Amino acid sequence: MPKDSYLVGLIGSGIGPSLSPALHEREADRQGLRLLYRLIDIDTLGVPPEAVGDLLRAARDLGFDGLNITHPCKQLVLEHLDALAPQAEALGAVNTVVFEDGRAVGHNTDVTGFAASFARGLPDAPLERVVQLGAGGAGAAVAHALLTLGAGRVTVVDALPERAAALADSLNRTFGQGRAAAAPPDRQADLLAHADGIVHATPTGMAAHPGLPLPAELLHPGLWVAEVVYRPLETELLRIARALGCATLDGGGMAAFQAADAFRLFTGREPDAPRMLADLTRLAEAVGAPH
Repeated sequence: MPKDSYLVGLIGSGIGPSLSPALHEREADRQGLRLLYRLIDIDTLGVPPEAVGDLLRAARDLGFDGLNITHPCKQLVLEHLDALAPQAEALGAVNTVVFEDGRAVGHNTDVTGFAASFARGLPDAPLERVVQLGAGGAGAAVAHALLTLGAGRVTVVDALPERAAALADSLNRTFGQGRAAAAPPDRQADLLAHADGIVHATPTGMAAHPGLPLPAELLHPGLWVAEVVYRPLETELLRIARALGCATLDGGGMAAFQAADAFRLFTGREPDAPRMLADLTRLAEAVGAPH
């Protein structure tokens, strides 16, 4: 039987501007629940990312129902968990921990969040050849989502070639050989000339990191363009892509739908995901701060 009051939180670095507390608390209010969402910022506490295990234990001892985990702790938290959901295990990263019967169980709602956003926002987009910029934590989740959605081949481009290669190897082990490849940035022009779409999963374009993640002249109307950054909702990349006539997807959907999936895990209640997306859109437009 679900309870009617919950205590949850977010562990990460520099999370002061996070929209997660507002998203979760607003949805709980509408459902007649009491939910308190606390920020546990390792920078404010003055502790290293490796302290995530101690913070996890403290939260469990203090009666928290669950935690979201963000950069730079999504992989470091793994060794402190009692169990992993299959998707989190395949990804090697956790962004949601639920405390159940004294056990800490790790999930990853970034994957399902991006998949839901993509299916809603670009339902008819061709997926035979996809280029993805960024092989970090968000990039790994997005690549898993794309291949789960049926992408033929995802080519990962990253400024750190070894990071792109490691992600491609991991994806091929999970989804089958040939489904993923790695490429250096100097191959972007050739890749994008023949791609169906591009997904951007680096921090470039955030309010604190303005700019474009690739030369604007590489974009063309035959591409769809999906963004992971959601503060601002319209990045320079999306603005230019829209002007060219590309189908586009902003990062708000991934942020809202991953929060909705986490809300379901925390409370056992069914969230109104479109309503949470409307909340996020209003909140993101009202605040010009970075993610």
